[in-house]
Amino acid sequence: MKKIGLTGNIGSGKSLIADIFESMGVAVFQADKAGHEALNESEIIQELLKRWGSHVLHSNTKQPNRKAIAEIVFKDENELSFLNELIHPVVLKYFEKWCLKYEDKPYVIHEAAILFESGFHTYFDKIIFVSAPQALRIQRVMQRDGLQVDDIINRMNRQWPEDMKIPLADYIIQNDEQHPLIPQVVHIHELLSKPSNF
Repeated sequence: MKKIGLTGNIGSGKSLIADIFESMGVAVFQADKAGHEALNESEIIQELLKRWGSHVLHSNTKQPNRKAIAEIVFKDENELSFLNELIHPVVLKYFEKWCLKYEDKPYVIHEAAILFESGFHTYFDKIIFVSAPQALRIQRVMQRDGLQVDDIINRMNRQWPEDMKIPLADYIIQNDEQHPLIPQVVHIHELLSKPSNF
């Protein structure tokens, strides 16, 4: 079984691409969702408390307040690095355990927003990168999350730019509303399903 990384910068539409792969029967692990689950691990909560204090927890449930945490990490690169270094090893353990269920499949996909930034891209057999123009990505995030342009650009600046990631990827999907998506995904799926591709 091959392990494939799927990534794209904020607003690129990587989740949509993941959905298309899933509709074709490919198992997709959502690292961002797993990261939210990892935040609730007791040892992670203790580290958050030590670093930032109780205001990053919901007062009623004592579970992490993701909005409060986002306000900290998206304004300070050091705090974002701290959080990533805390969460990513746990997510990788989740992924390895999850993979055991799909050993008979030709490949599985690990969907993650910051695959390159975390350094985990080297863990995968191949990388798929979803590309889209910045103006279109800003528009999508405004519609999806209701964020202001400054907030979106601030988050974009915490990710490597596309021109750094594209040369490191094995497959590029253009999600620019000019190129049809399904033929691109089907082509990659056919390549990854062939044992001779590796």
